Amino acid sequence: MSDLPKELEEQLNELGSYLVWRIGSNSSEDVLIVRLGLASSTPRFAELSTLKNVSERKIEELVKAGKVRVEWVE
Repeated sequence: MSDLPKELEEQLNELGSYLVWRIGSNSSEDVLIVRLGLASSTPRFAELSTLKNVSERKIEELVKAGKVRVEWVE
């Protein structure tokens, strides 16, 4: 059960269907990278550097350490 107002929760759920994301890391940094953008930005994701897969354990470790970078893809 969410603490958000029902209308806001519905709006966020609707927005989520328009988003695309990729999660991973690169070889030069020990940071979790979360790339997020609208579905219309999908071609731009292919132009960015490739992210390596990250295990769930490593994701938890990086999040706990505050080593997370969110990148908005336009």
